[in-house]
Amino acid sequence: MAHVRDVAKLAGFIEQWLRARVAEAGARGIAVGLSGGIDSAVVAGLGRRAFGRAMLALIMPCHSAPSDAEDARLVADALDIPCGTVDLVPAYEALVEELEKTGALSEPARANLKARLRMSTLYAAAQSRSLLVCGTSNKAEVVTGYFTKFGDSAADLLPLADLLKGEVRAVAAHLGVPERIVKKAPSAGFWEGQTDEQDMGIAYDDLDRYLATGEAEPALRERIEERRSKSEHKRRPVPVCVPDV
Repeated sequence: MAHVRDVAKLAGFIEQWLRARVAEAGARGIAVGLSGGIDSAVVAGLGRRAFGRAMLALIMPCHSAPSDAEDARLVADALDIPCGTVDLVPAYEALVEELEKTGALSEPARANLKARLRMSTLYAAAQSRSLLVCGTSNKAEVVTGYFTKFGDSAADLLPLADLLKGEVRAVAAHLGVPERIVKKAPSAGFWEGQTDEQDMGIAYDDLDRYLATGEAEPALRERIEERRSKSEHKRRPVPVCVPDV
């Protein structure tokens, strides 16, 4: 695609940026949740290049498709990434059981709870090892608000937040991420068969084109801008009440 920037320069810049941010914080490296998808594979691969083995990837299944954990392990093995697994099912089920004593949980609330449990788990592991938590959201997800507030958006660093999805794919190939992961349909893994593009109602290629050039059919432009507007609260700092008394 014409709007994909130089891949080697992108990868090199992000690696240096990660090193600088980690050094500023006095940390050792990064921690990332490895989902079996391309975004987390790229963050983990860049972290491995930037910090060697002074990093951690965690696979955190929570009623996820078994293939997701298999794909995550495939990435870890292919890129020689230090990796562990934390099964979140028992904690998730116990928390849902307790929460439902106060009232039924909606399906979106259940799905977002998984993302928030994963981030809490990742922060606990990172803090214990003097690592910074890296989020995996790309530019398309950030702009449209396709992330869980205080879930996968909760991070110390967001290395992919200015990369189009096509650029993430290109960097993945540059890093040697297995082709199966590069070609896999993006999914948050909240339920069987779920995909990002179905949820958003927008194809990533169309999103990339609009974000890079401002060009889109009127209906698509309206859909994207509506998502951007409705999700603005996710990108803003938490409002602070300052009494004028």
